[in-house]
Amino acid sequence: MNTHVHADHVTGTGIIKSKVPGVQSVISKASNAKADHLIEHGDKISFGDLYLEVRATPGHTLGCVTYVTGDGLNQPNPRIAFTGDAVLIRGCGRTDFQGGSSRQLYQSVHSQIFTLPNDTLLYPAHDYKGFTVSTVGEEMLYNPRLTKDEETFKSIMESK
Repeated sequence: MNTHVHADHVTGTGIIKSKVPGVQSVISKASNAKADHLIEHGDKISFGDLYLEVRATPGHTLGCVTYVTGDGLNQPNPRIAFTGDAVLIRGCGRTDFQGGSSRQLYQSVHSQIFTLPNDTLLYPAHDYKGFTVSTVGEEMLYNPRLTKDEETFKSIMESK
C-alpha cells in the first residue's frame, strides 16, 4: 500500500511483488501511477475484521493519501493513521515539485488528519531524526510548520 509516488524514485512494490507471489499493489488513482488497485478518498481497504479508510491528503504530491484505522468493533483504539509524507514528526513533506501545493497540503492536513482524535497515533513514511510515531495532539501543539496559520505556512514552505 503506497501513500504516494515520486517520479524521481521507485517504490519497493515491484521488489515485494517479485519475492512474494500474489501480492497486489495499491495507490491513489489521483497519482496517475500504475497499481493493481487504484483507490480514492473514502474507500475502505479490509483486512479480515479490520479496515483502513482512505483519506485524500494531497499537497506533498497530487496523489497523496493517508490510511486511517476505521471506527467500530475490532478496530484499534486509539486510532492509527499512516500519513506518508503529509505529516512527518515535527514537519511535513516538501511542496515544491510534482503537483505539490503548500495551500493544498495545509488544507489536507487540517481537514483530514488534525480532525482525528488527539490520541490518534501518526506513523509517517520516514523520519530523519529516528522518531517513529507521534500523535495528532502532539503535532497540533509542536509541529513548527503546521501549527502556523495558512499564510505563514505557505511562506515557510515557499522559502525552503
